[in-house]
Amino acid sequence: MRIRKPQKLELEYIQRMMAWLLLREPEALPGTRCLQLGLGAAALTKFCHSELRLPTTAVELNPQVIQVCRSWFHLPESNERDERLQVIQGDADRYVRDDAHIASADALSVDLYDHEAACPALDDEAFYQACWRVLDDGGAMTVNLFGREASFERSARRIAAAFGQDRVAVFKPTSDGNTIVLAWKGFDMPTREVLMQRAETLETRFALPARKWVKLLSAWKPAAAVPKPDKPAAPQCAAPKPSRKKASAA
Repeated sequence: MRIRKPQKLELEYIQRMMAWLLLREPEALPGTRCLQLGLGAAALTKFCHSELRLPTTAVELNPQVIQVCRSWFHLPESNERDERLQVIQGDADRYVRDDAHIASADALSVDLYDHEAACPALDDEAFYQACWRVLDDGGAMTVNLFGREASFERSARRIAAAFGQDRVAVFKPTSDGNTIVLAWKGFDMPTREVLMQRAETLETRFALPARKWVKLLSAWKPAAAVPKPDKPAAPQCAAPKPSRKKASAA
């Protein structure tokens, strides 16, 4: 966070997590219901609430993360006077699987990591199917895939299984190794021309590098199957068990 501009999105990968804006019709942006799974340093939550002025909900497992964000990172307190902001201390997996939250969000951002940040804490197909259910038709999801043990191809396949292969796009990795996946529900990807028109508007209104996003975004295509090695490969990050403790990392 830049101390003098606490609402500004500084990190490149965090900026790209806002790429769902490219998929929202400009007239549909007001009232867009934003949901973040994993609070991190609250950058996305603050931006959606304070800059975009949209109804925003964040779900964070670790109460200490919430307290730190309020004490040090300018996260506003939730209160009855501001119905646009809700920070929930709870399990993101349980939240998205709750039938009460079906079609409750239009923009979903997923950035969930354990304290070692080795791989996503929630990354199985059932989780992404639950994310699909949480989104209303016309909604979009961004996912941060990062970690020394994370498999981008495996994660992307699971997202595509939930959303459909033709409704998944990816950014080129950032210099820090973050790969952002974009998925959407209930519509087809707009043309490049439409995306660029929206990007120009986003840059003017919110100072986001949206035109660069369009240039770096491409449709996801599954990689060719790789033959299994004769010897067992080194263990990869396994799909998390429901009881596994999770915490987000900034």
